[in-house]
Amino acid sequence: MNPLKIDHIGIAVNSIEESLKFYEALGLKCEGIEEVAEQKVKVAFLPCGDSELELLESTDPEGPVAKFIEKKGTGIQHIAIRVSNIEEAIAEMKEKGFQMIDEKPRYGAGGASIAFVHPKSSGGVLLELSQRD
Repeated sequence: MNPLKIDHIGIAVNSIEESLKFYEALGLKCEGIEEVAEQKVKVAFLPCGDSELELLESTDPEGPVAKFIEKKGTGIQHIAIRVSNIEEAIAEMKEKGFQMIDEKPRYGAGGASIAFVHPKSSGGVLLELSQRD
């Protein structure tokens, strides 16, 4: 599969605007906010070294981030690992018997192609595979 690095850590928040006050106090700078309508989420990008934090604010009470916050509260929602070829990574995970949420890549924030591994297969962690060209 060739994992390249931790691409980002997704953090579920109630309000990007409020949460940025803390992260900016740490010295991190927001490099943009994007809405991903199909995932019902607004994402703020905060680079940190050669990785980044992504603040995730739900745009819909029925969205996955809203449901996550309702069930578990705010905090780390997922960890993303950058891969060189998303299609090969998905196929390899399936070959090895791991359950995928996404059988095919989909659009992710920042122009990435992404696919999620089901937490049942990864010890309770929502793991995102991410390819950026």
